[in-house]
Amino acid sequence: MRQLAVAENLCHKWKRKKITMTFLSDIEIAQAAQPQKITEIAAKNGIGSELYEPYGHYKAKLDLAAIDENRIANNKLVLVTAMSPTPAGEGKTTTTIGLADGLAQIGKKVCVALREPSLGPVFGMKGGACGGGYAQVLPMEDINLHFTGDFHAISAANNLLCAMLDNHIYQGNDLAIDPKKIVIKRCVDMNDRQLRNIVDGMGRATDGVVREDGFEITVATEVMAIFCLANSLADLKQRLGKIIVAYNKRQEPVTANDLQAAGAMTALLKDAFKPNLVQTLAGTPVIIHGGPFANIAHGCNSVIATKMARSIGDYTVTEAGFGADLGAEKFLDIKCRLSGLQPDCAVVVATIRALKMHGGMAKTDLESENLPALQAGLPNLLRHITNLREIFGMPVAVALNIFPTDTEAEIELATDECAKLGVNLVRSDVWAKGGAGGTELAREVVRLCEAQTEPVKLRFAYDLDAPIEAKLDALVRKVYGGKAVEISAVARREIAQLTELGFGDLPVCVAKTQYSFSDDPKLLGAPADFQIHVRNVKVNAGAGFVVAYVGTLLTMPGLPKNPAANAIDVSEDGKILGLF
Repeated sequence: MRQLAVAENLCHKWKRKKITMTFLSDIEIAQAAQPQKITEIAAKNGIGSELYEPYGHYKAKLDLAAIDENRIANNKLVLVTAMSPTPAGEGKTTTTIGLADGLAQIGKKVCVALREPSLGPVFGMKGGACGGGYAQVLPMEDINLHFTGDFHAISAANNLLCAMLDNHIYQGNDLAIDPKKIVIKRCVDMNDRQLRNIVDGMGRATDGVVREDGFEITVATEVMAIFCLANSLADLKQRLGKIIVAYNKRQEPVTANDLQAAGAMTALLKDAFKPNLVQTLAGTPVIIHGGPFANIAHGCNSVIATKMARSIGDYTVTEAGFGADLGAEKFLDIKCRLSGLQPDCAVVVATIRALKMHGGMAKTDLESENLPALQAGLPNLLRHITNLREIFGMPVAVALNIFPTDTEAEIELATDECAKLGVNLVRSDVWAKGGAGGTELAREVVRLCEAQTEPVKLRFAYDLDAPIEAKLDALVRKVYGGKAVEISAVARREIAQLTELGFGDLPVCVAKTQYSFSDDPKLLGAPADFQIHVRNVKVNAGAGFVVAYVGTLLTMPGLPKNPAANAIDVSEDGKILGLF
């Protein structure tokens, strides 16, 4: 596809030192693009027509037979992560896409593997997951809204299981399920705080059994986690059957298999389980599939999508959600450990603006140079770098997502601090220039990957055979930088029960705020001497990990006072408006 013109042709106002720049919005850039037909994208990347099913002109579902283990062995896997997020924005997905386009510009055959956007952030406050500026994935509106219906299928499978559970209780409860020990919730892919805690089954006797219930957002469900960790349709079905939905009167787990639900759930997910092929503005292939949140769940796209992307290119660029203490840690400790994937290097995305916020600067003041605030905020970035290098053994580069208000003095300070750790900070200007703004970062990534005489030997933050409490303590001390983990009496009883049931040797997924290394979202920078407070623990037996809920994090977010949905509209000719 023809690359769109760059920043000079753009349109929104940015003022700095009496200079006024105008920029197009993300959706205006996307709607002005001329994407290639998906058949062309497939053909150019060696995907035969028998391996995909077009889903309109610009999307396709890929058959699992497209995974080529021989090609995977020679593929370089690049993990893009970030510093702890702030309201100032970091641009991780934008950098991921721009880096891939940059790799393509320097002659590398590359494919991207991303998560699908959840409607919660799209209509809430965070935005979509298609990148921004001239580093975007198309068709942006489709991907950010219903896409190919994968999330609806996941919601339907989860809710079918819940319906079969409640129906079993209503029809006589042969499994002796304790209604007060039901551990699965219904779900909807939307921020809806009203559904967090409800009472259902009210009305006539034929309307069900009255009980306390609640909803999670779809991306927080175990069905989503399983969807993203399964290696085949048969593996998907087996994992779904292991989901623990409740405990009986004898405190024994009751599973989806006990309810004979796994087959029907798999039937709902059969087509959704095929990864989705789309493209960047520059025509680079992108596989988007699955979308667990990294603060609640493990925060990575599906294993089969990553393997499929590795089967297409010599380089695969993927991302993990939120900061490296969440998405990257879970990518490495959970996804890589369970799948055998081995990344070759990591890229940590940062912005001067976000670093200054971590240093105590107000969002309204970020356009002003402030070296003391930047110096105070840099430890956040440096801790993420150190964790990836020293704990996990990863070669690291830093991508500085450039803003017009960044000063040379600020960039030089950040560059020097990273250099003290032996890490190169590279300017990334992919938002304004697309792949052309990512070639320097691409060359640094290639250097890191090709400098390895032997494959990177991935290390983990904890041993699987350690007790659950010890795994939590290792994450708090080694990754977060805290001093201890405080486990509630309820959580200790849950840990004891899960250990007795044989789940003590599973990886741990910590559900905590994304804004801080701690469980306090207001504790910015790189805090120390804090405690992480574990309030509840549950097992996702099908996904294969234990979840520890810390702080006040919720599995059903709410909409902000002025949600993004307020600005979204449709013109008379069917054109989406106001979508970023």
